[in-house]
Amino acid sequence: MAFDLSSITSEARVRAPRIILLGVEKIGKSTFAAGADSSIFLPIKGEEGIDEFSVPKTPVCDSLDSVLGWLFSLGRGEHSHQTVVIDSTSTLESIVHRDICTKAEAPSINEGALAFGVGTDRANHEWRKITVFLDALRSDKNMTSILIGHVKVKRFDDPNGESYDQYQWDIHHKAASLLCRWADSILFCNTKVVVTKESLGFHEDNARNVGRDIAPGSRFLYTQKRPAHPGGGRGVYGRLSYELPLSWANFRNAVAGEKVYNRCKS
Repeated sequence: MAFDLSSITSEARVRAPRIILLGVEKIGKSTFAAGADSSIFLPIKGEEGIDEFSVPKTPVCDSLDSVLGWLFSLGRGEHSHQTVVIDSTSTLESIVHRDICTKAEAPSINEGALAFGVGTDRANHEWRKITVFLDALRSDKNMTSILIGHVKVKRFDDPNGESYDQYQWDIHHKAASLLCRWADSILFCNTKVVVTKESLGFHEDNARNVGRDIAPGSRFLYTQKRPAHPGGGRGVYGRLSYELPLSWANFRNAVAGEKVYNRCKS
């Protein structure tokens, strides 16, 4: 088989990003996503965070089939939406597990016919389906994808040092790993807190750690991974400033600025 050598190109191209947006409760994840270009939300049953937003949204999705059905319809139909938002993966996981358990007649994702990792492998297969549909929207419609997720605090035992607590995505670690590899940008939302010791008595050991908000009313977007939280990106998304004010406009401007800077360097 011969190929047309004139089709070879060295032109740099930044495609619509695939974004994972994580953060603590009520920090403004849905608000951030609502500010994205011509966004449409797929609200998952159990999430009511966008009820008050005047943004396009599908009926509440209460099954994996309904999620895939809407993604398929966005791919086949004519529309002006530029960003698809799944809100949230945390509630979607429970629906994915429920549907798998129902089909397998298993009491849970780790029991019966789904024991010994079978259930989590099947769940990962379903997550891959979602990424395939999202990638099709990216290729055919140039649509950005935003997957919103909640976090939990979990102790991390560092084999090279002391253990510490960190924020982690609150879905199964295998699903989180799969989706993080797929994403172009992993973003973490939080406030800015400093920890101080507060005395509880006369003895010097009688104290407690107290977190104080050092930027009251301000919320931040963290683009890079740190020991305390997830983050990171490939290409232009891996070169952004570590901390940005939490808004889509600030994120978009940072990406645009990095693109211009990179072109000037080359």
